Amino acid sequence: MQKRKLIEVALPLEAINRASLAEKNRKVGKPQNLHHWWSRKPITAARAMLLAQLIDDPSSDPDRFPTEGAVRAERERLHQLIAQAVEWDEVTKPSSALKTALRPLLPDVTVTDPFVGGGSIPLAAAQLGVNSCSSDLNPVAVLLTKALVEVPSRFVDYKPVHPDSAAAQLTDWNGLHGLAADIEAYGRWMHSQAAEHLRPLFPAVDGYPTLAWVWARTAACRNPVCRIDVPLVSKWWLAKKAGREAIVVPQIVTDPSHISGLRFSFSISHDVRDIPKSGIMSGRTGTECLSCGAPVPVGHVRNEGLAGRMGMTLIAIVADGGSKRLYYAPTDEHVAAANVARPVAPVSGDISSNPRWFSPPLYGLTDFSDLFTNRQLKAMAIFSGLIADARQMALKDALRAGMGRGETLVRGGSGAEAYADAIGLYLALAVSRLADWSNNQCKWEANGEVSQHLYTAQAMDMAWDISEANVLGDGNSGSFLACLKSIINPLRLARPGGEHRVRQFDARHAPLANCVVATDPPYFDNIDYSDLSDFFYVWQRHILGQFFPDLFRTMLVPKVGELVANAHRCGGSELASREFLKGFVEVFGHIRENVSPEFPIVVYYASKQAESVGGGNSRWSTILQAMVDANWQVVRTWPIRTENVSRRVAIGNNSMTTSTVLVLRPRGVDAPRVSFSTFLDELRTSLSRMVSELQSGGVAPVDLQQAAIGPGMAVFSQYGAVLEADGSPMTVSSALVRINEALDEVINEEEGDFDAPTRFAIQWYRYNGYTAGPFGDADDIARGRNTSVDTMEREGLLIKRAGRVELLSPIKLPEGYDAVDDPQISQWEVLHHSIRALESEGITTTGRFLQRVMSRADGGVDPEMVRELAHLLFRIAEDKRWTKDALSFNTLVTSWPEILKVARTVRKPAPAQAAFDFEDDE
Repeated sequence: MQKRKLIEVALPLEAINRASLAEKNRKVGKPQNLHHWWSRKPITAARAMLLAQLIDDPSSDPDRFPTEGAVRAERERLHQLIAQAVEWDEVTKPSSALKTALRPLLPDVTVTDPFVGGGSIPLAAAQLGVNSCSSDLNPVAVLLTKALVEVPSRFVDYKPVHPDSAAAQLTDWNGLHGLAADIEAYGRWMHSQAAEHLRPLFPAVDGYPTLAWVWARTAACRNPVCRIDVPLVSKWWLAKKAGREAIVVPQIVTDPSHISGLRFSFSISHDVRDIPKSGIMSGRTGTECLSCGAPVPVGHVRNEGLAGRMGMTLIAIVADGGSKRLYYAPTDEHVAAANVARPVAPVSGDISSNPRWFSPPLYGLTDFSDLFTNRQLKAMAIFSGLIADARQMALKDALRAGMGRGETLVRGGSGAEAYADAIGLYLALAVSRLADWSNNQCKWEANGEVSQHLYTAQAMDMAWDISEANVLGDGNSGSFLACLKSIINPLRLARPGGEHRVRQFDARHAPLANCVVATDPPYFDNIDYSDLSDFFYVWQRHILGQFFPDLFRTMLVPKVGELVANAHRCGGSELASREFLKGFVEVFGHIRENVSPEFPIVVYYASKQAESVGGGNSRWSTILQAMVDANWQVVRTWPIRTENVSRRVAIGNNSMTTSTVLVLRPRGVDAPRVSFSTFLDELRTSLSRMVSELQSGGVAPVDLQQAAIGPGMAVFSQYGAVLEADGSPMTVSSALVRINEALDEVINEEEGDFDAPTRFAIQWYRYNGYTAGPFGDADDIARGRNTSVDTMEREGLLIKRAGRVELLSPIKLPEGYDAVDDPQISQWEVLHHSIRALESEGITTTGRFLQRVMSRADGGVDPEMVRELAHLLFRIAEDKRWTKDALSFNTLVTSWPEILKVARTVRKPAPAQAAFDFEDDE
């Protein structure tokens, strides 16, 4: 008998969302941050969803939980375990108590993700001790996930073999501390060896270690009378922190060696009044010449670049002053240090010419080697060349330490050969990271005063002013040691359990037999994975090709078979979308044929409802249609937020829910066909029950529509077809319209449950918001709800003057309001005073206010009704595009659990102050 899993019934969604947001805001210390990847799912969300996918809902075991009360109690216990599992301390330092509690709940299964990408799902499985066998077509994704889960699982509790590490005082080499210590030791050896060759190229300045050299690209002024080399800079700022501002100031000086007789020189100022008022380069419009004032259009810059005439000039030097950054004007010594002969490029490969994602080829930078200065390319060649020597050292040390030789890593070994391969792998990833942080597309970030990396976005933009980091620095941003640290720290956090394997497969042919599927597939054309990862692939292939020959057998990342709607590659958006959906259906048909029937499959999807693919369909509806066509029933949809629920820009444009988790079960081939009226009746019944559960479960108003799609689609997709009046099958796009209409009906029906003043206020708010309207209209609405405008004015809901009536917004409510002293209190008042308290004084004050409401002799107001009212008003405000109001209602609901917790906490009386008694000192 098929048992329902927790994910099919209920989740502690707000706890998961809070943890996901906190993880996203955490810049360092994440286990999955071993190497850069795009749109990686939060490990907290992956852990929670995997647990809920594998654990039975208590309603599936009536023998153990025979009553509804017993089911609710056990479900709450499971929710508490999941909420605990997403706490960051449990992610990085799992407690034995949580492990003990989860062990009997988790089945002996193998989880698979056929689009493994950045590896969040198999990493979550490894952390929970669940086996995994995942795959991806992209070799970079395969390699990264191997480094995250497969390789670590083979070397748990190994002692280090490097002589310095082995002799260290630390005796507890549990987990991956031994492996991490060796990677650090051999990495530091590489650094010292590289420094012997490179030190003269990276000089100090004024006795301080140099952190970065800031360069500007140049193009000749097109004014034939001028012809000066114009600096192309996106900003003149070096530091923006108040009191420590630093600015590059250009000056024009004579230069007899140049055709123009002039050139730009640069000085540093700490006076913001010196910042130039012009000369900023834009990739859309170009810039202007600061010498003659002539425009320098972007077309001219492109032509100069394509002709190989775009140059670079040093505009600033950044040094480490200990407690602050120091900024210096360029010097001849530092210009000369960078004047390195172009080395033979160790890597090559064509950068994608897709202008949507890749700007450098538009300016003549067409090969990956073009993305490095001569000095950077020489450093990269030296670091990458040292890895083979470091691996050989590790092999000798491992054999000397008594480790058996064994098979290589790629053959499944775990002895000395495999261990040396692992050391080489992680050192190669450190150099791969270095490529991201040390190239001529890196920029200087003036707010944080740090050198940035290439892939700050899901594209390769063109950098005009370039930060060339000191690769030999002692852990500064863009240094090799900083990249090495980024490899070591995640390994020290890792606590892998179970057996794990990652292989290269097209998802249409991935081995899935009897596996539990949880996957994060590509999102149409949101990210051009293969072209973006070519940048890393060329370096990884150069370093690791001999150790992973099958993985790096192609010159660049495979493009054929990649499930991305790439219009540039396919010859147009329509054809690209068609090919994408065809492949999508094939993948999920393959999954349906092979998946374990005992478990639902979980699919993360980040496409918003409003994103169109033409023909009146959204990407969201198109993907759901593909699922239904592949004979899947959508059981649930869960919105997972990794953006702050208080972001005003998110309200009204459906951008807050960055991912929706789809829960699917195979639909029977003999599923019945039903009429539209039957579907609509069942839909209304289902949503009436589910909306209340979702609201009480803490789903934010901004997420309610997305969350309600699950129950609605569960009704729709359980049938072979829902027949329209003309006998044609209803499409998913039409079903989504009906689901949203039914959701509005259900929420509007809730109005009848509110008290009379609140029902009046809802209706008045729907028409007027917090602006004034005619008294006559207000009087008619009030009489129809058995109340009056005068009564509600006395109760503090509104004001009337000059024949106009206006609801009081939270900010206009009086201070010092006491809910206990109010003779008559309404749900509307409680909501608005709560919003006022929350926005002005925070959660604790709001909780104390609610505590006063609940202490009234008449019982006050049911807190659940206040939350329902906030949900209802959010829908109205969002529909009217009253962004500020919607934000207030949404924030109150997402804060409601904490507010209730404060309200239900018994306040202890302050202890009396005791007097000192010096006589009893003995």
